Amino acid sequence: MSSLQANWNYPTSVLVGAGRWKELVQCCEQLGIRTPLLVTDPGLAALPLTAELLSHCNANGLTATLFSDVKGNPTSANVDAGVAAFRAGHHDGVIALGGGSALDAGKAVALMVGQDQPIWAFEDVGDNWTRVNTAGMVPVVAIPTTAGTGSEVGRSSVITDAENKVKKIIFHPNMLPGKVILDPILSVGLPAKLTAATGMDALSHNLEALCSNFYHPMAEGIALEGIRLVQEYLPRAVADGQDLEARTHMLVASAMGATAFQKGLGAMHALAHSLGALYDAHHGMLNAILMPYVLQANRSAIEDRIVRLARYLNLEEASFAGFLQWILALRAQVGIPHGLSALGIDTTQATVVAAMSARDPAAGGNPIAFSTAQYEALFREAI
Repeated sequence: MSSLQANWNYPTSVLVGAGRWKELVQCCEQLGIRTPLLVTDPGLAALPLTAELLSHCNANGLTATLFSDVKGNPTSANVDAGVAAFRAGHHDGVIALGGGSALDAGKAVALMVGQDQPIWAFEDVGDNWTRVNTAGMVPVVAIPTTAGTGSEVGRSSVITDAENKVKKIIFHPNMLPGKVILDPILSVGLPAKLTAATGMDALSHNLEALCSNFYHPMAEGIALEGIRLVQEYLPRAVADGQDLEARTHMLVASAMGATAFQKGLGAMHALAHSLGALYDAHHGMLNAILMPYVLQANRSAIEDRIVRLARYLNLEEASFAGFLQWILALRAQVGIPHGLSALGIDTTQATVVAAMSARDPAAGGNPIAFSTAQYEALFREAI
């Protein structure tokens, strides 16, 4: 194996390296899957890549079919449609292929196929997860094509409640996929703009996990190295989408971010969840734009940690100001706009955004417990 080929068993079984997608059939067989439903989004469904994966499965003893009715911010209706397709095809497992949306949808379908309660019964509040009929859950093989959400190593799905225009986290420990394939070849076609937005999402996960006040030194250690990988390899992946080394390291940094954020997230995600639900905007892009504003608002509580991080990154100026300058320079280098107005977001719903953000589960991990008024001020500044 080359240095960029590996098998890991943390936090689940992970196959890393170029060409590892060809081990998909073996992954399914190891989980007892014979008739998988391949869940992806409409854009990926139309690409030769998806046809090749389906053909590979069906030529090697599996009976796989496609489901791709998944929005950029997946809704409960998307999950319901996936469950219907799963049952109609008599499937026994899920292959989730794509970015965070497809991965979240696929994991949610695998959860819901054996439940007799609505999906919102399993929202990540209190001990709701104990309501799940675990015997009804089916195994998942997760294959990310973007380096951003890290949903492939997560135990939850973010699903939009379209009726109430709010994103909700659906959680159960067994939602963690049984097999993960991190293959950079599957991400080379991602456009530079999406490479940048998803890569900044990976950075936001690692960064908010590091800054969260909850006690989890193991997660902090993972977050530190995840941020360093983004520092070194995101500009390369954006500049040259065919750079397999950069693509591999970014897939790893993304998985590290989702592993680390069990320590907690914060105001970036609280705001991004709210704005994604209201405006259907790209989650990674929202986090990328919000990042420096939230960092500055949290400065009094995180300065020591950021200085330590700046030293680890070997920044020329190992200070909070030096780190913030690096963030701004990185955003400019990879083409992230400076304000939310670039996404067509204005202050019309500022009070709604603030109230939703203050209530969002991610807000609980923010180093400072922002009030609704503080969230509104932060949002207005980020416009």
